[in-house]
Amino acid sequence: MTRTVIITGASSGIGREAAIALAARGAEIAVVGRNAERTRAVADQVGGTSFVADFDRLDDVRTLAADLLERYPCIDALANNAGGLVSERSLSADGHERILQSNHLAPFLLTRLLLPRLLESGGRVVSTASVANLFGHVRLDDLDWAKRPWLGGWRQYGTSKIETILFVRELAKRTGLEAFSFHPGIVRTGFGQSSPMWRLANVVSNGSFGISASAGALPLVQLAGPTTVGVPSGTYFDQLKPDGLRIPQAKDDHLAEALWDRTSEIVGLPSAV
Repeated sequence: MTRTVIITGASSGIGREAAIALAARGAEIAVVGRNAERTRAVADQVGGTSFVADFDRLDDVRTLAADLLERYPCIDALANNAGGLVSERSLSADGHERILQSNHLAPFLLTRLLLPRLLESGGRVVSTASVANLFGHVRLDDLDWAKRPWLGGWRQYGTSKIETILFVRELAKRTGLEAFSFHPGIVRTGFGQSSPMWRLANVVSNGSFGISASAGALPLVQLAGPTTVGVPSGTYFDQLKPDGLRIPQAKDDHLAEALWDRTSEIVGLPSAV
């Protein structure tokens, strides 16, 4: 039976490379992206279906979930890969800080809305996190990072990756679903183009800073594929190595539970699943 894999952030970077690799292994790919032209191009390349959604709008996420549920009677894997860094603090259409929304609120909402189908299918959730979790700090009273210096968004980006790791841990705990997060490595993609620090690193390295997108996609391909992972659900990987480096907050079960409850409230869902 053909394996159905949904990949967000699949119009470029490691999402695109994962879509190509998984399609080559026989999977049917739902290619989700914000740019309609690039998303359609990747879908055409991999023989999949394109879905356009802007994660700065939670109504787009709700529409996306409804479209995916209508299209796919079985979902074998959901890869939450969309997100990014915003160098100047700004708010989404829903009034939330944009890094928080695109990296945490939107994938949380999408996963929750697809959860019944994932459970029926015995599916798996894979979320792109980052070693940047090491310089983040979650404050439940300041998820929108309105009370702290912005500093180019890097600390909020790292915080969003703590939130990704915690979400995956709590998802595994509450549902019994297979769920994993991973750091893809420092990858040469369009990520962080608005960041002066990131641009400087590329200039200094003559464009060779980081690994290729195809190399960064390997953990996503492996974890979203049919192979048994062989480690406890909820595990965070550093590339293909389980139990990657995490800040103590990313291991805090009480924080994971509280973040789940607060996020559910923000996106208008009950905490219970």
